[in-house]
Amino acid sequence: MINFPVLVLNQSYEPLNVCRVRRAVVLVQGGKAEMLENGTGFIHSTSLDFPVPSVIRLAYMIKRPRPQRKLTRLEIFHRDHFTCQYCGKQTNQLTLDHVIPRYRGGEHLWENVVSACIPCNRHKAGRTPAEAGMRLLHPPALPRGDRFFYIPYRYRQTQSQWQKYLPQ
Repeated sequence: MINFPVLVLNQSYEPLNVCRVRRAVVLVQGGKAEMLENGTGFIHSTSLDFPVPSVIRLAYMIKRPRPQRKLTRLEIFHRDHFTCQYCGKQTNQLTLDHVIPRYRGGEHLWENVVSACIPCNRHKAGRTPAEAGMRLLHPPALPRGDRFFYIPYRYRQTQSQWQKYLPQ
């Protein structure tokens, strides 16, 4: 229970981080954060019981620099919402696919790279989507917005209490 994930929000309710219950309880008890959502259960000490938080908000504002988006596997998967752009299957077993293959002059750019499941990537092989008889669900583009915090895939469906604090 002490290793359960806790969503940490900035003073402005912007998601900052995911920490463990132990760290969250220390922040709440030290007056550096407030508990917004109660998790399940309590942590028992010899004389006190501490509720297990699920979401906490810091009492002070953290200023973070806004870095430039880098073209990485994880960034592509987040942009595409962990969904194959050919068949629509949502999974964490994805590969990268160049819409116009690199050997045909396609570049490694946001506008040419999509996430694809393994069967779709094998079916498309070194062809364009039109040659393979496949259609893209969404055309690839530079990600919108300045959201630089991502929920790890394993928490996306299991932590329903976090949904109202996360940008859609």
